[in-house]
Amino acid sequence: MIVWATSFLVKIKTKVMKKVQFFVGIDVSKATLDVFIHGLNLYFVVENNLQGFVCLLEKVMTGTKCKKEELFFCFENTGKYSRMLSVFLQSENILFTMESALQIKKSLGITRGKNDRIDAKRIAHYAYEKREILVPTILPGAKIDQIRSLISLREKLLKHRTAYKNGISDLHDCYEDGESELIKGVQLRLISNLNDEIKKVEQKIESIIESEERISTNYKLILSIRGVGKILGFYLIGYTANFTSFANARAFACFAGIAPFSYSSGTVKGTPRVHPFANKMLKALLNLAAMSAIKYPREYLQYFNKRVNELGKNKMSTLNIIRNKIVYRVFAVVQRQTPYVDLLKFAA
Repeated sequence: MIVWATSFLVKIKTKVMKKVQFFVGIDVSKATLDVFIHGLNLYFVVENNLQGFVCLLEKVMTGTKCKKEELFFCFENTGKYSRMLSVFLQSENILFTMESALQIKKSLGITRGKNDRIDAKRIAHYAYEKREILVPTILPGAKIDQIRSLISLREKLLKHRTAYKNGISDLHDCYEDGESELIKGVQLRLISNLNDEIKKVEQKIESIIESEERISTNYKLILSIRGVGKILGFYLIGYTANFTSFANARAFACFAGIAPFSYSSGTVKGTPRVHPFANKMLKALLNLAAMSAIKYPREYLQYFNKRVNELGKNKMSTLNIIRNKIVYRVFAVVQRQTPYVDLLKFAA
């Protein structure tokens, strides 16, 4: 139901986009916003704060002499620097899209030189060129935003913990026994503190999920699938905005870097393979989920053994198929709003 609702919203947004008359490109930095209005060649700079946003809207409305619903803003998703701007525009019911910086860069073709004014102009031109396929951004809400921020914090804590663990293992190669006790002790204490902080972050994410009924329901549904644990569940809820930001499982698989694409030209038929552009952490978690799933004597293990041992297929390609099976089942249980049932265990 939720996935179908997403495609319905896309159609509604497409109709709304037909009213747009002016496309505004914004180059976002920490302190300022460089603004360029396509078609008018109007350029100006405002501060990246609430007062600057009000000034931005006034200047755009004065320059274009149009209504709010006839404006469309486009800017790169720069994390915390673009967050306040996106919240302001949504509160004013103004259409906007936060695009990936890489997406805009790849679409520009061969370019020479850059500065803030040129970047704003290029973003405005990009929005105008892609006006028929661009979909306005709708912010996921405070709960999802909190979950994403906590996931990001957890990743930072994990990197620090890994660095200290590696530091301890390196001590054995550089010092004799007894010479590095102080260094080792400090790092062990830091690792212990980081473990406690990571647990607190995970508990906070769980409490946020439990506080929202719709999120909690979907979270419990996806945990019913073999291989999906609580950490992967956090990521699935956070990055799909509770399964509202991706139209289907294939789109999410592409985002996670596990969707295979064909590579062929003329008579040359290449082997389908995944693309390196991906959310690497999400891909790693899905890989762990697939490896965990094949440890149990059920459907996944039988499929893995048959494909690898009997048919002689590649192990990693088989694991990738299992990753996709998990993703498709996640979206299926959310769409049906019923837990996953392993029918194989009822077989004679």
